Amino acid sequence: MNISEVFIIGLMSGTSLDGIDLVYVKFDKNKYQDFSILYSKTVSYSEKWKATLQDAIHFSSDDLNILDVDYGKLLGKEIAAFVDEFQIEKIDFIASHGHTVLHQPENGITLQVGDGQTIADATGQKVICDFRTQDVNLGGQGAPLVPIGDELLFSDYDYCLNLGGFSNISFHEDGKRIAYDVCPVNIVLNKYAKELGFEYDDKGQIAANGTYLMQLESDLRLLEYYQQKPPKSLGLEWVQKEIFPRLESVKRKPEDLLRTFTDHVAWALAEVLPKNARVLVTGGGAFNEYLINKVREEKEIDLIVPNQQLINFKEALIFAFLGLLKSENKVNCLSSVTGASKDHSSGEVFYPKL
Repeated sequence: MNISEVFIIGLMSGTSLDGIDLVYVKFDKNKYQDFSILYSKTVSYSEKWKATLQDAIHFSSDDLNILDVDYGKLLGKEIAAFVDEFQIEKIDFIASHGHTVLHQPENGITLQVGDGQTIADATGQKVICDFRTQDVNLGGQGAPLVPIGDELLFSDYDYCLNLGGFSNISFHEDGKRIAYDVCPVNIVLNKYAKELGFEYDDKGQIAANGTYLMQLESDLRLLEYYQQKPPKSLGLEWVQKEIFPRLESVKRKPEDLLRTFTDHVAWALAEVLPKNARVLVTGGGAFNEYLINKVREEKEIDLIVPNQQLINFKEALIFAFLGLLKSENKVNCLSSVTGASKDHSSGEVFYPKL
């Protein structure tokens, strides 16, 4: 038995509500880049859970506490099913991102539901979770958290770009890691795809057949967020305040809104990526061929779309890695990224109660 090997189950649930991503990963503690995703799976949400998580932004504090535990029970059940399905025997711990319900770092607020003690009790395993709160308490954005993984696991690329509910970018500059949210992606695109009866815009085919609304897209480019310097991050609250009202006000077909907003995302990404940069692209948006090609039209950029497993499970993989760093009391949250007062080792640890 190699004592430097560690086996972790990592969990991620993104703002686009695609489902719960689970990975079973093996890391070598002496050389982090020697990792293997042994098993992976995405569990879709029921319509009831989708609606609950979407509405949770409006819950009272008491209802959020109940949701925290109920969602923890759901995660515990899905982890147990994952372990059973793949007959997993060796687990050093579980690392869970939870699901972000509230994210207002400027007000000192961030909440990811999925109670760690509940998960630990349901699975009988050590659990590391709540990776954002400590950073916000230290004056940071609490996001993005993936860049430490980009730095230590994917340093072969100039930039790492994730296209999920939001797009976020990560790169090394002047001796430190810089990262921030660029713009919303699937949190907007999926809304209008659903209005047409689809879960998402497959390969961007709906957008490709829509009409581009130049005035609307010009207005979007003027959003104050794009002028702000990092560290900065986005949440559902911002999208509901700044994006949806603008899109709804033009009273056009969902196809046209999909076309226009996809083109807008391509513009926003091309704005932050230099010409000829070597960019690793992951997240569900990596499958949006119309979007990827549109970015390439905007600027000559080497966008590298990896294998499907890495596209889908990079974030779950990196939350497993954040758990590993926390378990070793090593820095997993970078002040250069979040704006916190210092680098730190973030996360709460829970053990099953006997």
